[in-house]
Amino acid sequence: MEALTAPLYAFLWRLLHLLLHVHTALLSWLRPRLPSPTSRLWERAVAALTVPGAATGFPGHQKTLGLLGGDPTEARRSRWLADGQALEKLPVHIGLLVAEEEHSYTDLANLVVWCMAVGISYVSVYDNQGFFRKNNSRLLEEIVRQQQELLGVDGSRYGVDFLSSSINSYQNKVVSCRPTLKVLCPADGKQSIVQAAQQLCRSVENKQSSSKDISVSSLDVLLRESKNIPDPELVLKLGPVNSTLGFLPWHIRLSEFISLPSHRNLAYEELLAALQRYSCCQQRLGQ
Repeated sequence: MEALTAPLYAFLWRLLHLLLHVHTALLSWLRPRLPSPTSRLWERAVAALTVPGAATGFPGHQKTLGLLGGDPTEARRSRWLADGQALEKLPVHIGLLVAEEEHSYTDLANLVVWCMAVGISYVSVYDNQGFFRKNNSRLLEEIVRQQQELLGVDGSRYGVDFLSSSINSYQNKVVSCRPTLKVLCPADGKQSIVQAAQQLCRSVENKQSSSKDISVSSLDVLLRESKNIPDPELVLKLGPVNSTLGFLPWHIRLSEFISLPSHRNLAYEELLAALQRYSCCQQRLGQ
């Protein structure tokens, strides 16, 4: 009897997974066509409907998956990847702006891993005190631990770069493939603009270039060479402070900002709701 029920459970689980994928796609299609779907209540409701309990990784759901003959980590990977693929658009680069005094390595590491799992290539972490930059080794350790716990993968699969305050270089802590994490601090924002301007002035002083060569485009080239990453399409502001706190001022002119109350105790459903909101927004780019 057990030999007969195991394949049946596996088939029912795959069927449920398929129905949930269809459900997610349907909600993504309906959301921009319904009036005023921007409230937090709506976002939580949509997220709750689109994310199955198994994806959140609670022990009870992992036990259920085990009974159904499935691997919980594989189910999470597949589910989160499917969530990303179901969105009309997904940011290539997402910024995580931590605007609160209390910090949680575990909660932030979860958020970084979730972003990578849905298919985001670049994740930037920023706080205006440089707390995570000063403690980047601790943050990296926690991210690797959460990768192994939530996804069952080796953290070395992910590239983790820590930008230095120098405009001309950055430190590679792990050299590997995408996705890539950048841990930023205020020195990578306004200070990098000052350093780029000084570099242009020195080139004129040393007669390496003419004052006529100094322009917005030449400054832009220097700043992009120093960061070596695309501009963030989406920035999640995590905390009650209504400010960008100096986060990459040159690179966020076209970024979409979405506020969340905190990075502490943030659920995957809230991240998915924010990504769905970004997916449905229309960026007119000054038109």
